[in-house]
Amino acid sequence: MRLKNKWFPYIALLLAVAFFAWIKYHQRGKGPENKIEINAAQLSYSKHARCRMECRQIDESEVREVLANGKMDNSRTRTTNEGTSYAVEGITHDDQRVRVVYSPHNENTVIVTVIDLDKEWPCNCN
Repeated sequence: MRLKNKWFPYIALLLAVAFFAWIKYHQRGKGPENKIEINAAQLSYSKHARCRMECRQIDESEVREVLANGKMDNSRTRTTNEGTSYAVEGITHDDQRVRVVYSPHNENTVIVTVIDLDKEWPCNCN
């Protein structure tokens, strides 16, 4: 009985470390499966995305910045009959918190929309 009590703290510590490692790995946007390589040279922008970028004062360099350095938001992944879209959130060089929604299509990546997460901008993008 004494031998079991001796090893209990070590086993509990090992289980706690494994549990915290599992939590860290599975946090939103942290797992390796969440990082999709995007070729910035092969980006195209929907009409809607261009309009939203213009009224929200976000340029192409900021979109590329968020795609390269941002974090995936898996809760915003959507699949429709047109394909799957993904959301990446990050901070641009001028400190805007931005969400970029994109959809991969063959060799091309289409930017679907771009959102400023901190400010409501007046837009008329119909």
